[in-house]
Order: sequence, then structure tokens, then C-alpha cells
Amino acid sequence: MLKAENMFPSLWDKIKQYIILPLSDIRFADIIDILILALLFYAFYHFIKNRRAGRLISGLILIIVFLILSSAFQMHAIKFILQNFYQVGMLAIIIVFQPELRAALEKVGNTPLSGLRNISLSDTRDITMLSAGIDAICEAVCDMSLYKTGALIVIERSVRLGEYIKPSNVIEAKLTSRMLQSLFFNKAPYHDGAVIIRNMQIFAAGCVLPLTTDESIDSNLGTRHRAAVGITEVSDAVAVVVSEETGIISVAYEGQLKRKYNYNSLKQELFRLLTRTYTKRKNSHAKTEDIADEEGK
Repeated sequence: MLKAENMFPSLWDKIKQYIILPLSDIRFADIIDILILALLFYAFYHFIKNRRAGRLISGLILIIVFLILSSAFQMHAIKFILQNFYQVGMLAIIIVFQPELRAALEKVGNTPLSGLRNISLSDTRDITMLSAGIDAICEAVCDMSLYKTGALIVIERSVRLGEYIKPSNVIEAKLTSRMLQSLFFNKAPYHDGAVIIRNMQIFAAGCVLPLTTDESIDSNLGTRHRAAVGITEVSDAVAVVVSEETGIISVAYEGQLKRKYNYNSLKQELFRLLTRTYTKRKNSHAKTEDIADEEGK
């Protein structure tokens, strides 16, 4: 047993060896390296915390803890099983986390082009076409809101949505309020699917979109809202939803859902999201209101 007078010098030597000396050798590049890793871990945590992958990651961490404990306490049977699991673990992670990995890679791929995401004048030919298209969407959405006609309109941007469009879905029609309302009429063949707008034209209708796995979404929201959030998680599209139950208008963008728009706030939001040339009006910070409370819209 160590004597008391020998214990503290020995402890001080260990502190110097393992803490002070390594810290004295840290370079500026090492600090940047640590900060980048911290940001990556934070981004990873933020990405998975409300997803199905979050629970799977918790299970994986638990397995790693058991592996360390089995090695420390010489539990050979458990250690053998866990080591064999670890050998195929990377392949299993890729298979199990495939939707999350795909969404993350697509998000990373879109980030460098964030300045190019907005619909430019060349995409819509001119600002007049963009303005007319937004007017048509807002008019149709507000009319459908009054009659509680369910609708899901997805406005494509830099990321193409071709994988969600079947040849039978393509209609390539002029974007008008009447056309949108006819597509979502409850007897129409395409009314249950999403309408995809490309270059301010109705490109496809009746499209089936991926649903979000985000568990923080209000459980009272239905498939349309989950599809709206889902498509904006895997692309830079903007989705507009009309609730069939309440008539509430919602907008989804980058996996976030905002609700209770009226005609003016919806038009303002779409301009903000779809064009870099939009100049905020003086009332841009006005609170959004429930369209159901707006009479005469």
C-alpha cells in the first residue's frame, strides 16, 4: 500500500504526464480539428434525435458498452458473440440506416449549392411567371381551405423529384387556380396524391411521396402533412398542404412544418422561399393567422 507522502507526488506526475504535457503540445490546427469534430457530432445528434435511427443508435451504444464490460470482466462467451456482431456491424448499420443515410447525404450534397436553391429568373423565364404561379397557388389553396378540400402541392426547386413521378402521373398543364382545384376534387383520379410543380407549370399529379419518420410531428396530422415534411427532408422542395379535416393551410420546408397561413402570409412565404429577388415588405414580420378565421378570403 502506498504511503500518504508518496501518493500525491505520484498523482501529480500522472496529471503532468497525461493532461498538462499533452495540452502544452496542442496546435491551433488541433483546436480546429476538435471543433470540427464537435460540430459533426452535434449535427449527427440533431439529425437523428427525432428519428427512428435515434433509438437504433442507443441500442448500438449499449452493445458497445457490453462489449467493453465483457472484455474487462473476462466474459468470454458474451465477448465472442459481440465481437462477431461487430465484424458485420458496419454492413448492418448501412442497411438499417439506409433512409437516414440517404437523407443526410442528400442534405450535404445540397448545402454547397444553398445559394442556388432559389428559383432564379432563368428558371421561370421572368418574374411575372413566378408571381402569376404563386398567385394561382395561393388562390387555389385558400379556396380549397374554405371547402376543406385536402391538397398537397410540391414546388420543385434545384433537386429534381423524378423518382417520385411515374409516367402515368405526368400531365404538363398550365398552372392555374382552377386546374389545381380540379386535380384535388374528391372525385378526381389524382386527388389523393401530390401535385408536383416544375418551373411554375403543373408537371405531375397523383404522386406518392416518402413519409417523414420524425416522431416530433403532431400525431393528429395525417398522411399529407407527413408526406409534405418527408419530401422536404430529402430535397429542397417547398410543400403546401391543405388539411381535409380542418382546412388549415401549412407550409413545409427543410423538414419543418409551419401552419395557419392565410392568403397574404402564404403568398409572402412562397415569395421568400422561391426567389432571391423578393424584397421583404414592411409588414413581413406580421404574425401568421388561421385561414379558417379569415372570412371572405
